[in-house]
Amino acid sequence: MSFEVRVTKALGDAEIATDFASDAPLTALVGRSGAGKTSILNMIAGLSRPDRGRIAVAGETLFDAATRINLAPETRRAGYVFQDHRLFPHKRVRANLLYGAGRGGGWIGFDDVVALLGVGRLLDRWPRTLSGGEAQRVAIGRALLSGPRFLLMDEPLSALDNARRDEIGALILRIRDALRVPILLVTHDEREVERLGAARIAIGD
Repeated sequence: MSFEVRVTKALGDAEIATDFASDAPLTALVGRSGAGKTSILNMIAGLSRPDRGRIAVAGETLFDAATRINLAPETRRAGYVFQDHRLFPHKRVRANLLYGAGRGGGWIGFDDVVALLGVGRLLDRWPRTLSGGEAQRVAIGRALLSGPRFLLMDEPLSALDNARRDEIGALILRIRDALRVPILLVTHDEREVERLGAARIAIGD
């Protein structure tokens, strides 16, 4: 099973709760803004602790409230692509890509990532000079170079124009097919789920 997630967490006056399992290589959490999709990603990555429940990815238990398992984020080895990219503005693209490379085992090399993502011409650029699609490619590359066991992507297509959306969507499918790591992404757009052929998990319905 790629993802098994059964969690509950109180956030202020609201409660986020989900229970799903997916063995698909690409799974999409779908729901309106404010439904808690990003909070669920953060719990899977280990950046936020659920109040109750269990999280397992690719057969490994990452969190289990009943047995008091709660692996540290670095031990979980999630490649997290944040919605705002979070590139270091004081580092060129090459340095951004290399940040954290090899910490998770380094099963994919720098040159392979550059070729897969087509970012060779960007390596000496500063983040502020990148388009939205270029910045997204770099953010995905940095996540891959960490040697992740699985990928989490928060609205990877939402801030892009139609051409860039198609470009990054095709790239996500290439990663799915070439690298075979489980991918869980967040979206509010049902059309994106259809275009990517992702397993659909509804959040907040």
